[in-house]
Amino acid sequence: MGQEDMKEYKIGVLFTVMAYIAWGILPLYWKLIDTIPAMEILAHRIVWSLVFVLGIILISRKGKQLATTLKEIVKSKTKLIGIIASSILITINWVTFIWAVNSNHIIDTSLGYYINPLVSVLLGIIVLKERLLFWQGISFVLAGIGVLILTIQYGSFPWVAFTLALSFGFYGLTKKLAKLDSLIGLAMETMVVTPIALIYLAFLYKGGVDSFTGATFDVKLLLMGAGIATALPLLWFAAGANRIPLSVVGILQYIAPTISLLLGVFLYHEHFTKVHFITFLCIWTSLLIYSFSKSKFLTSIQPKFTKDKSLGA
Repeated sequence: MGQEDMKEYKIGVLFTVMAYIAWGILPLYWKLIDTIPAMEILAHRIVWSLVFVLGIILISRKGKQLATTLKEIVKSKTKLIGIIASSILITINWVTFIWAVNSNHIIDTSLGYYINPLVSVLLGIIVLKERLLFWQGISFVLAGIGVLILTIQYGSFPWVAFTLALSFGFYGLTKKLAKLDSLIGLAMETMVVTPIALIYLAFLYKGGVDSFTGATFDVKLLLMGAGIATALPLLWFAAGANRIPLSVVGILQYIAPTISLLLGVFLYHEHFTKVHFITFLCIWTSLLIYSFSKSKFLTSIQPKFTKDKSLGA
C-alpha cells in the first residue's frame, strides 16, 4: 500500500468510526421524542434530511454536479435501480430503528448491528471478492458464534435485529457499488422517498392528527434537527466506505452496537443476561484478533496452506 493509499485508508477509517459513534448514541436523540409515532418521525427525518443536504450542496456549490448526476442516473437503468434500492433499504432501516428504540428494544437494535458486520463481511467476500487472512477468518467465526448464541437464546425470531442487519448490510453494498459522491448520493436517496414522506405528513395534517402542529418549540426543533442527526453520520459513512474495504467497514461497525448496548443496559435499564455477556465477550475477542491479524506475531503462526514438497505432495 503506497503512502497516498495509506492516507486515504486512514481518512476512511476516521470517517467510518465517526459515523458509528454517532449511530451508537443516536438512541438518546430518538428517546427525546418517543411520544411521537415512529412513522411520523421517519417522515420528518426524510424531509429534513433532504433540506439539510440540499443546503450543503448549495453552500458548497455542487448544484451543477447534482444536476449532472441526476441526468446520468436517469439515463442509466442500473444506476437508477441502485439509487432506488438504497433509498428503500435505508428507509426500512430508519423506521425499524426508531420504532425499536422508542419501544424499549435498544438491546435488540444492538443485536442487529452485531449481526450486520457479519452480513457486510459475507457480502464483501461473495460479491466484491474481498479476501480475509487466516486470523481475520478466525475472528469472523468467533463473532458469528457469539451472535448465534444470543440469537438462539432469544427464544423467537429476532425480526428487529435481522431487519436492521440485512437492510444496512445491503445498503452498504449499494453505496460501495454506486461510487457516488457521498453528498450527492444522500441527496439522491432522500429525493426518491421525500414525495412519499410529504404525502404522509399532509395526510396527517389534513386529518388533524399530526404531532408537529401542536408540538412545543423544542419538539419542533428536534424533529427538524433529525435531518442533521441523520445526514451527518450517513455522509461520514459514505465517505469512509468508499475508501476502505467492506470487510473493514463490517468490523468497525461493532462500535455502534456496543455503545447502544451500554445505553440500553445502564441508562435505560433493559434486561441484560449472562448470554448477552458471553456474546459481548466473543465479539470483542474477535475484534482484538482482527485488529492484530496483520501483526508479525499472528502472521508468523498462521497455517500455511501450501503443498509440502518434502512429503512428496
